Amino acid sequence: MTADAPASAQRTRVVVVGAGPAGLTLANILRAASVDCVVLENESRQFIEQRPRAGFLEEWAVRALDGRGLADRLLQNTVVHTECEFRFAGESHRFPYTGVSGQRHYVYPQPLLVTDLVREYADVRGGDIRFGVRDVEPAGTDTDRPSVAYTDPETGERVRLDCDFVAGCDGARGVTRDHMPAEHVSIARHDLGVGWLALLAEAPPSSDCVVFGIHPRGFAGHMARSPQVTRYYLECPPGDDPENWSHDRVWSELHERLAAEGARPLVEGELIEKRVLAMHNYVVEPMAYGRLYLVGDAAHLLAPIGAKGMNLAIHDSLLLGDALVAHYGKGDDSGLRDYSQRCLRRVWQYQEFSQWLSEVYHGVSSGDPFRAGVALARMRRTLGSPAAAAGFAELFLGKDTDY
Repeated sequence: MTADAPASAQRTRVVVVGAGPAGLTLANILRAASVDCVVLENESRQFIEQRPRAGFLEEWAVRALDGRGLADRLLQNTVVHTECEFRFAGESHRFPYTGVSGQRHYVYPQPLLVTDLVREYADVRGGDIRFGVRDVEPAGTDTDRPSVAYTDPETGERVRLDCDFVAGCDGARGVTRDHMPAEHVSIARHDLGVGWLALLAEAPPSSDCVVFGIHPRGFAGHMARSPQVTRYYLECPPGDDPENWSHDRVWSELHERLAAEGARPLVEGELIEKRVLAMHNYVVEPMAYGRLYLVGDAAHLLAPIGAKGMNLAIHDSLLLGDALVAHYGKGDDSGLRDYSQRCLRRVWQYQEFSQWLSEVYHGVSSGDPFRAGVALARMRRTLGSPAAAAGFAELFLGKDTDY
């Protein structure tokens, strides 16, 4: 049966398109408030529970999830970080951001959070989530009778979900954003002009904190994922082929770019993932059209420079979830009216920080002596000035304004 075939109709209040952290956080909020919803996901449950993604949560986000009963396993299994390390000019500099700001980072890989949220929504709370759907198509979102149609993967039947609202939580390559008329939205884009080779190594972490290497040959990053697995990043040309990076070349570059006097040597291991990330950002404004609301990467993308993407997705979900609960529980639509504006305030703060940090990380390797000098000046001011350190820590860990 094709996507154009007549669809059998079902009814729910909210259709959530996408089962990442954004969609699952939102769905759990709605389910807890007895607001009927259906989650549609084009991948399998096994796939989304294993898909490698981000791993850093800001403290405000963890507190917000915990306050909604969604962080029990996270708090039992997380690793708490209180400082990071910058390496440049052959020296190592610890930055104790908890001592500066009182805030912490929580290391909890996204696949684990997704697993927890799926379990809570589907297995514990009995929520409706449909995996492997195809040809998802929103319709009528500019009316009071929106719907989302999809093809059932088992029967091939075309199913239409009539609803009150559609939440587009389907990421940067999803279909919901494309449903917004071009004349209604603007998309601001910024290309950082570099690529990052993202690596997972079956090797124990070589530091007890995140390490950022700022080097003329390019940025390098070290982030623990578990006691046995470490995430590494290497700056590379945009669009580079991961196959250009052999085992020996990767470890040679990591050793050189992360070298610093007194630093522990890197523990090498098998590379189990190699992919090149396109380092660009975008913001969709507004994040709503009629009864369609964009959430997370569907509305804004941040290169993984400041580990902000998953945190922003959770922030959007909290705001939209509360707004929908207020609509159904109290007849209060103020949260829905203000949703886009409230989200975008934090989005643009994180975008600005990402661009600032990109110049710090990539200026030294840009080949431009002026950018290199400015990058090192920023780094030394951040490490040497209490006021600058406090400002950096606030942005690095996220301002606790809404939650």
